[in-house]
Amino acid sequence: MQYLLAFIVAAPLIGAVAALLPARPSPDRRPSTSRSAATGPVTGLKATSPDRAVLRHGVIVTGAVLLATIVLALGFDRDHPSTMQATTDISWIPALHVHIHLGTDGISLPLLLLTALLTFLCALYSLFNMPAGPSPKAFVALILVLESGTLATFAVLDLVLFFLAFEMVLIPMYFLIARWGGAQKQAAAWKFILYTVLGSVVMLLGLLLIGVKSGTFDMVALATDNGRGLTHSTQVIAVLAIAVGLAVKAPMWPLHSWLPDAHTAAPTVGSVLLAGVMLKMGTYGLVRIALPIAPQGMHTFAPYLAAFAVAGIIYGSLACLALTRPGTKGDLKRLIAYSSVGHMGFVLLGIASMTPTGVNGALFANIAHGLITGLLFFLVGALKDRYGTVNLDTLAGATGAALYGRAPRLGGLLAFAAVASLGLPGLAGFWGEMLTMFGAFHPAGGLSRPAFLTFMSVAAFGTLLTAAYLLVVVRRVCMGATPQEDPQPHGLQDVQGYEFLTWTPLVALTVLAGLWPAVLLGLSNPAVQKLLAGGKA
Repeated sequence: MQYLLAFIVAAPLIGAVAALLPARPSPDRRPSTSRSAATGPVTGLKATSPDRAVLRHGVIVTGAVLLATIVLALGFDRDHPSTMQATTDISWIPALHVHIHLGTDGISLPLLLLTALLTFLCALYSLFNMPAGPSPKAFVALILVLESGTLATFAVLDLVLFFLAFEMVLIPMYFLIARWGGAQKQAAAWKFILYTVLGSVVMLLGLLLIGVKSGTFDMVALATDNGRGLTHSTQVIAVLAIAVGLAVKAPMWPLHSWLPDAHTAAPTVGSVLLAGVMLKMGTYGLVRIALPIAPQGMHTFAPYLAAFAVAGIIYGSLACLALTRPGTKGDLKRLIAYSSVGHMGFVLLGIASMTPTGVNGALFANIAHGLITGLLFFLVGALKDRYGTVNLDTLAGATGAALYGRAPRLGGLLAFAAVASLGLPGLAGFWGEMLTMFGAFHPAGGLSRPAFLTFMSVAAFGTLLTAAYLLVVVRRVCMGATPQEDPQPHGLQDVQGYEFLTWTPLVALTVLAGLWPAVLLGLSNPAVQKLLAGGKA
């Protein structure tokens, strides 16, 4: 199993190098399969052009990684999910006590599966629907490097390696936005890289402070020590530095302003990966590093973290409501980006409660957000392919876009994703939000219960705002009268075969997690209990 986890982390990187190798001469001289978003999807699975071959290479590599991750999950000892499994521990830089230390437990395993699944679905989607831009070789290589860095972030157990993996994903996403993005892509890419790099520099100082003061960078040993080797002031300074860097990636209000621009400009698959897995790196770092390694520092900042979290919930919801108003020309991708600020606010609130219930809810909400928001960005990308725009006023027209009548399957899927995102009971989005608010209802000892009851009440009000803007989107996009003179002379194209293959796993898992939450909670709860108890539970 240890070799399997190492393969999962390294295989995408090897695949990225292979994707950049010169292509063999091909007898197929047909034009490149690259296309602009307005020309419709590429067809012809048996095409043998170099561009087609490299896109198939991306599907094969990401598919192999997904299969290996599923095998890892099947071999995972569910009776001991709090124990690090499939571990590798090799001394790398002895002078600094830095090790190549890998492992997974009930906290990181679901995130590994989510990353492998979403990356495979993005590669499959791109095989038929390659965004306009430079050579597919570079596109596939960047996707694979991004996957490797994200998987490594969730698998490494050394603070230095965590930082390197955390930084590894920034350059691929920058180029995905800057070279394959839409309008204002250069400005959005620069804003993304500047915010995240500056946040990472501050985070590095906190990680180094912990390593130097404790004499080790090993995350398992540090979590077991539970901050006993660090003074209170050291913990406070370290948590402040680490939390700032992680909060940028989370994204936490008011450090979120790079996110709407990045999502608006990014290609569809870039938005799916950014929302589905990259945002989770920030919240995962808080759970894996700040909570167990510097608990006193985390306790000091928990009320402030909760306050910023609920501010983000309200701010994101109000921004979405403003974008839904007729006449504002609200961009649907921008709206979903702001909704992510609100949804990730619930994750941060659960972490700030420092209770098993709240942290479990945060981890569940992480997975639910990845599934649901990934599906939403796929669907909005499909709308843009069909209409050439995701401007809500243009889509809705005078009465509504009438997707139910013009493309019923697409309209039904969009409505499903919207009600899942607003937290409808029976779907994945419900459990995470509910558990995080339960965590705030009874915060950890020493935290002000009246303050957290206030935070919980504000978050509950945020759920009402979330329902309001998502239902408005459904009404304006899915409902309405089909015009007699339809601008689409042959009708709006409904869900196609490759879209059905790409989206079905996300729909199925959203329902499964909603109806059977124990699948995730049974993994995370023992690991969270042990984490909060300093390795004693």
